[in-house]
Amino acid sequence: MKPKLTLYSRRECCLCDEMKAVIRQVAIFQEFDFEDVDIDIGRDLQERYNDQVPVLFIDGRKAFKYRVTAGQLANRIDKKKSKL
Repeated sequence: MKPKLTLYSRRECCLCDEMKAVIRQVAIFQEFDFEDVDIDIGRDLQERYNDQVPVLFIDGRKAFKYRVTAGQLANRIDKKKSKL
């Protein structure tokens, strides 16, 4: 089973764009499902994540906030896969 990455982000956010670029880079070598959730589509999401974007969850658990490197993300996905 592939890990599921969920990124909570918003438009016109340079940190969000950076994290999306890292995710795309890791996707070349790693298999995972990915969902990008715009927090500005709902008030509850805004209240929960407004000051935290971008925040990346792996299988429902918070993994990274603000920044991540390709190496860090790949290692976390590898660890997740080894537990499956």
